[in-house]
Amino acid sequence: MAAAAAAAAEPASLAHLHNSGHSGGSGGTPGSQSIGGAVPVLFCFSVFARPSTVPHGAGHELLIQKFLSLYGDQIDMHRKFVVQLFAEEWGQYVDLPKGFLVSERCKVRLVPLQIQLTTLGNLTPSSTVFFCCDMQERFRPAIKYFGDIISVGQRLLQGARILGIPVIVTEQYPKGLGSTVQEIDLTGVKLVLPKTKFSMVLPEVEAALAEIPGVRSVVLFGVETHVCIQQTALELVGRGVEVHIVADATSSRSMMDRMFALEMNLRVPALVTGGLINREREVKVGCVCVCVCVCVCVCVCPLVLSLKVCLQLPTL
Repeated sequence: MAAAAAAAAEPASLAHLHNSGHSGGSGGTPGSQSIGGAVPVLFCFSVFARPSTVPHGAGHELLIQKFLSLYGDQIDMHRKFVVQLFAEEWGQYVDLPKGFLVSERCKVRLVPLQIQLTTLGNLTPSSTVFFCCDMQERFRPAIKYFGDIISVGQRLLQGARILGIPVIVTEQYPKGLGSTVQEIDLTGVKLVLPKTKFSMVLPEVEAALAEIPGVRSVVLFGVETHVCIQQTALELVGRGVEVHIVADATSSRSMMDRMFALEMNLRVPALVTGGLINREREVKVGCVCVCVCVCVCVCVCPLVLSLKVCLQLPTL
């Protein structure tokens, strides 16, 4: 029987898995035994099947190496795989038993594990939160294109309300710097919090995120790009959250500060994208278009919706 030595150390119910339908010992089917130290093996991957040989006594690692030599250009090395053996007794493939050693002809296949893959950039309403950072009256005369980022920010919040996406708003020292500008409609937002540090990741914000199951992404906008926006993005990324910075809804006192901050955020796992823009009264929600200062749609996958909102592109 194939891999008899390994089978002896395993439960009896697994011993059958060490052959592929041939009788054990010297009574096997003619041609099933190894010849000259090489054992014939049929290697199956996807829709392909290729016969080859492995040394007598080859184990899991040698089988993997053989799969790579036969199908290396077709195997996604970033995925995890399991080797399975065809068991004649069951008439199907079963996971390769622990300690399996090839001693007679058999058939094996390489199967990718069915794992949930996270695609960078995908947004879904159920796993996304919007962060609106410090859009306050006192910053109006100092921040470049403040009126334009207010306009885009308001449309982002309008889209969040339509899609049912939670919104968290912060205000930097509101006693001295004033409240959020009147143009920003805060109807239905989850939280409005004062802060005295750069990052929006306050204890109250962390607690609010913990209450929302499955949060994976944050859409971030506000001021200033190189200070509060950047620090918030870095803290969120450090916590394993995917961050989308809306380029045409964030700015700084200096355009150079803004430009370099956006460039730096592109070098960390944060996406710089355009605003939620709809020039034709209809947004097909299905993908994320990564862009900086052009008319784009920040879409939500896999949901397909029509947003009946008339939106126009601001000029930065």
